[in-house]
Amino acid sequence: MKRLGRFVLVTLAAIGVAIGAGILQAGGWDNFKLRHFALAQIFHDQSQELGDLRKQDIDLEATSRIELADLLNGGPPKDGIPSIDAPEFDTANTTPFQDDEWVIGMVINGEAKAYPYNVMNWHEIVNDTVGGVNITVTYCPLCDTIVAFERGDTTFGVSGKLYQSCLVMFDRADDSLYSQPWAMGVMGPQVNQSLNRLPAAKTTLGAWIAQHPDSHILSTRTGHDRDYTRYPYGTYYTDENIIFPVRNQHRLAHHPKEIVSYIWSTDDATPFNEFSGASRAFVHEDVKQVGIQEVEFAGQTVRARWDDALSTVVVEQMDGTVVPSTTAFAFVYPAHFDE
Repeated sequence: MKRLGRFVLVTLAAIGVAIGAGILQAGGWDNFKLRHFALAQIFHDQSQELGDLRKQDIDLEATSRIELADLLNGGPPKDGIPSIDAPEFDTANTTPFQDDEWVIGMVINGEAKAYPYNVMNWHEIVNDTVGGVNITVTYCPLCDTIVAFERGDTTFGVSGKLYQSCLVMFDRADDSLYSQPWAMGVMGPQVNQSLNRLPAAKTTLGAWIAQHPDSHILSTRTGHDRDYTRYPYGTYYTDENIIFPVRNQHRLAHHPKEIVSYIWSTDDATPFNEFSGASRAFVHEDVKQVGIQEVEFAGQTVRARWDDALSTVVVEQMDGTVVPSTTAFAFVYPAHFDE
């Protein structure tokens, strides 16, 4: 009760400050809510809130790749941001979204699908089947990170936790927690297990349909009441505010919301609270200027090229085989990887 009382007092005080400062104006309420969620961290004891894992008599400290203190509450509880587990789809002729809508595009075994950001902003995870393969498509609005992977017979959900300001997913089979930017289990039975990632592209709906006119497009018929015409994060996509604590920002050479693509490959080492393996990042604007960047990566040469048709970076092996990558805000890469 003492914590609740402190929470109410601090929240009311913060709202008063927000009103006095003129923050609660057009678009400002979304910004305020983000700051409020970050403020609420002082009232949470993470070691007492991972009940689903504790019920399995799992020693969280012994089965964690990361510091428990770095696992923060994003605001909504577990499944408070509901994944889409029975997705419905529209066609290019029936979708309500316009050509300039950002989408996540995927092609598997000849079947093309697109997942609009304006749906993903509200749900973050879609458990789907594409080309006969059971997959999960994930998007973190706080990081602009896209990670798609094979899910097997399980499904994934939004844990409500953040690690370095990025989405932490959970496997519904055993409640293992996964860091989305690593695509790796960081706590629970699947700790240190890497997911089998799949290529996914950030592009516009118009560009995607031009290449894949028969593509299915994720519908707004999700079973949830959300305003899929509205971006729910205020000015976050373009301002410099990161909201939640993020490490290694002294290494950042760009605006924190500059768009990059990064690739990564894990190894067998399991250093605590760190990534181990190879990684490289490519700034989209830099690649667009030169057309192609070639780098050494995990013992081979790969190239990042600017795809004019999709207006994005595609990373390939030299024979043209696509290397799974993720677009991200620039601040994500130094927080998770060492180049």
